[in-house]
Amino acid sequence: MIERLKSNDKKAFEELVALHKNSVINTCYRFLLDKEDAEDISQEVFIEIYQSIHSFRADAKISTWIYRITVTKCLDEIKKRNRKKRISSIGKLLRIDEIVNWISGGDQPDEKMKENEQLNEIQMVLNTLPENQRVAFTLSKIDGFTNQEIAEIMGTTIIAVESLIYRAKKRVASDLISILKNK
Repeated sequence: MIERLKSNDKKAFEELVALHKNSVINTCYRFLLDKEDAEDISQEVFIEIYQSIHSFRADAKISTWIYRITVTKCLDEIKKRNRKKRISSIGKLLRIDEIVNWISGGDQPDEKMKENEQLNEIQMVLNTLPENQRVAFTLSKIDGFTNQEIAEIMGTTIIAVESLIYRAKKRVASDLISILKNK
């Protein structure tokens, strides 16, 4: 299949997409916690695969390479979101977004927060983790990858992955306790 992909065989690419589409979208969703963003980023992942298949050296499984691209694209999206948050922080301090949304007939902020409370709690906890811990934890506990597979995806050692997951679990547990106490 790799040789067919490298020779721009469109049928081979369609087969690759069919094989990996659901897992790529699911991984994107677990990082981004938004269905539309997950679908958009998964499209970017497959565009990247199509454009860079010639650089695939086959020193790892193609699925590992695909997940490495997926994780990188998701992290890029998270960084982009964080930049947007910093830029709009002044507007949020002044509650301009809430007022504009309410005036234009949208939901009041309190209603949206109630609907997404569980999702927001999960996102808050995951966002407290350093990037490497979040990646390792998500791939292990949510996507179900082995430590060996995570090491290949992240380009690190199994020992480093074990350490990242351990520290993430320790940190997530204390954050969840803190969130539950504040309810």
